[in-house]
Amino acid sequence: MTITVLYPEAMYPDLSVERRIFGPEVRVIMRASETLSDLADADCADANGLMIFRQLASAADLARFPRLKALVRMGVGYDRVDRKEAAARGILVCNVPDYGTNEVADHALAMALALRRGLLLHHEKQRAEPPAPWAWFEHPLVRRNSAQTFGILGLGRIGTAAGLRAKAFGFHVLAYDPYQPNGLELALGIARVRALEELLRASDILSIHTPLTAETRGMLGPAELALLPPGAVVVNTARGPILDHDALMDLMQEGRIAGAGLDVLPEEPPVEPIPRLLAAYRARAPWLEGRLIVTPHSAFYTPDAWMDIRVKSAETMRAALLGPRRQNVIPPEGD
Repeated sequence: MTITVLYPEAMYPDLSVERRIFGPEVRVIMRASETLSDLADADCADANGLMIFRQLASAADLARFPRLKALVRMGVGYDRVDRKEAAARGILVCNVPDYGTNEVADHALAMALALRRGLLLHHEKQRAEPPAPWAWFEHPLVRRNSAQTFGILGLGRIGTAAGLRAKAFGFHVLAYDPYQPNGLELALGIARVRALEELLRASDILSIHTPLTAETRGMLGPAELALLPPGAVVVNTARGPILDHDALMDLMQEGRIAGAGLDVLPEEPPVEPIPRLLAAYRARAPWLEGRLIVTPHSAFYTPDAWMDIRVKSAETMRAALLGPRRQNVIPPEGD
């Protein structure tokens, strides 16, 4: 029986890398569909393996794949996949957790440092007409690293990498992650708290690195963000729905939160009506000048990381379909 792996998003100019990894026993096909619902019935009927990058895999989508045995989310997060439906249909769900770790951690630190050193503030003021005086100025954003606590929400691979970088820059690093084993913080040489509220109250910079789950969706709402110290900075390179963007905007307008770096939004790409904070950013609202960085879910990207996704995704799918041992398996929702 022929094994077929389907790439529905036309991510690469050819399939030479994939065919080398899968070998002759696997048929690899690529289509250029906007969504899984755009795929031809014949492609869905043939597929034993499905590769997902930016598309969603809903219950209705999965129902179109009668022979599907494995689905690989070509990235770290797996919130785009209906895991409950996949489990009911006997579909193995895997991700690729070991790519882009350094890139995302670097991105988070770059955002935090750019904000805290006032780089954006000076950039905007020095290109104004007329330019600002050739001098430093007081602003709540600008603070010494060693006088701040860098809070890590989610101490997985990326959170750990970000925490170690923050430590190297002289921050006091504090982490919250109830799912990591006791003692991990000792190996990393950082501090750890047992409650989210404790992390928030202490974090001059809050860097978000938790996956999007039923537990973390909306985790940082108005009440939680209000616990941050006055003049705090929020950086999100994880998932947009973890953070209440309206609450973030309100607290930034009030001056309670000094700045933010956002690589992710509640809906991507953003559609009308876009979040109020993004609208103010695009309109160059004077109150927001130099206080917000927005990047288009690009924290993961370097050419090297892009190739890692390609290779590691194919290797994960081959292991799922042909063995000898499955890897990066995501448990069914609720497990």
